[in-house]
Amino acid sequence: MHKVDPARAARAHQAGFVAVIGKPNVGKSTLVNALVGDKIAIVSPKPQTTRRVIRGILTRADAQIIFVDTPGIAKLSANQRSLLNRTMVESALNVIDEVDLVVFLTDGSRLPDSADARIGKMLNEKCRAPVLLALNKMDLLKPADVQAVTEAHWALARYADWMRVSATRQTNLDKLLAQILARLPDGPELYPADQITDQTMQAMAAELIREQVLLRTRQEIPHSIAVAIENWEEPRADLTRIAATIFVERDTHKGILIGAGGAMLKQIGQTARAEIESWVGHQVYLELWVKVWEKWRERANRLRELGLGTDNAERGGG
Repeated sequence: MHKVDPARAARAHQAGFVAVIGKPNVGKSTLVNALVGDKIAIVSPKPQTTRRVIRGILTRADAQIIFVDTPGIAKLSANQRSLLNRTMVESALNVIDEVDLVVFLTDGSRLPDSADARIGKMLNEKCRAPVLLALNKMDLLKPADVQAVTEAHWALARYADWMRVSATRQTNLDKLLAQILARLPDGPELYPADQITDQTMQAMAAELIREQVLLRTRQEIPHSIAVAIENWEEPRADLTRIAATIFVERDTHKGILIGAGGAMLKQIGQTARAEIESWVGHQVYLELWVKVWEKWRERANRLRELGLGTDNAERGGG
């Protein structure tokens, strides 16, 4: 790992976009949340938790970094090639041309696989921005394996630099930020200083509800649900009323989500409400419904209604 040039690091105000790219389940959203210092992206053990491009904003006195969290890039098998999954991968790839720097996050607790190799090759061929290799989950790696695993990841492609980090334990994140700042262009703030994400409160609330479903369901259900906010009212400054619908593709999934006597839906609602209250900073009334949308993952109009079209991958400014 190379040292950061102090002359480059100590410059005028800097601002730019940094994409976090990688396979599903390597910790991209966890890393972005840690770097921003707040929860702007949901996290779960399920692959492809992140479905759309999300921007998290870190504002400091000397810089503003817009981190772009992306869906995991995966080679889709025949039964995974829904329009939704193809759109997710496309949105992640589109981001590469629109940022100032790319952080390629890999699972540094194990040797790279063919998916890591494909992404590294793709970045070398298509990415014009510098690429930093970040090996996540370093805390899970045995000391005797550090050198071999690091060298194997480094050999996959050409990188501007590399670093071992732990997003969960927030290890070496200050050093990663230093590497990013050393390569970020000069410029004014692109978003207001108090803004931490480009998401609306409604979009974040829908994601927090979906997160609770992901944490409580298995097999096909986590991948086949979507959430839409149907109504959002603020009758008082300290109260928000939300009505949301959880969409599923089958009647059997609807029954599972509702649960015996409505127990599952009640549990989802209670925990999601607490998360939303933490986000908005005051009391929330949350009403949940479950509705069947057959094959919604294959229908472009449904994806657009849910904000999951490829237009969400376009770069935005403040």
